[in-house]
Amino acid sequence: MGKSMTRAILVVGVLALLVASGVLAGCTSQVATVKTIRPGVLLIGSENTYPPFEMTVGNEFVGFDVDIANAIAARLGLRPQIVKTTFGKIIPGLQGGNYDVAISAMTITPERSRLVSFSNPYMTADQSICVRLGSDIKDQAALAGKTVGVETGTTGEAKAVEMQKAGGIGRIQRFSNIQLAFQALEIGTIDAIINDYATNAYISDQRGNTKVAQLIKTNENYGIGIRKGDAQMVAGVNKALAAMLNDGSYKAIYQKWFGAPNAK
Repeated sequence: MGKSMTRAILVVGVLALLVASGVLAGCTSQVATVKTIRPGVLLIGSENTYPPFEMTVGNEFVGFDVDIANAIAARLGLRPQIVKTTFGKIIPGLQGGNYDVAISAMTITPERSRLVSFSNPYMTADQSICVRLGSDIKDQAALAGKTVGVETGTTGEAKAVEMQKAGGIGRIQRFSNIQLAFQALEIGTIDAIINDYATNAYISDQRGNTKVAQLIKTNENYGIGIRKGDAQMVAGVNKALAAMLNDGSYKAIYQKWFGAPNAK
């Protein structure tokens, strides 16, 4: 699937999320003061290998999540500073006080919510199956007996485990980041990847060696992770997100990375 299909699906999902959450109405741009680990600085935990949400281009850390985090920091009157980590270590790092918040295309799940608090949702997501160009794998049923790559700690991994238990996957190979999984897919050491649709589609578009074979609707919500007990930070981040939605800055960031919804 190409970029236009990626954008269309993501636009529908995010607009539905914003309507459902009710954050488009009655909000102001004023936010509360929050206490941070380092005065005047918002330390933000994130990985740097998950485009288009967070990635390194040259010496610059960029992406949708990066822009959202920077805008939140500005709303809180703080200077943003990214602390890079792997996704598998992002929650332990937040619990251990390595950063104030964590933003890394992180789905809000019951398991994660027992470990950290989350902001209001800011993005919707689904899973997908990604394969090499020319592969005969067209859907989930064709993964029987195949080796599937996943990024450790993700909901893609959880979906693969669920499918394997049902007899739908031969072997799961885990990687510390999604770029390593794509390298393995391209050289043929794995047969497919299960991962967030937006990232699978983006990397496939950029590298040109793979394609999304099937979208798996999971209706996940991304949230910003915050340490348990830090109600002040939760409230501040939620107010910043609401203000961004109201004044159009969220829309501008979204359009920058995913394009604008078609007017019909």
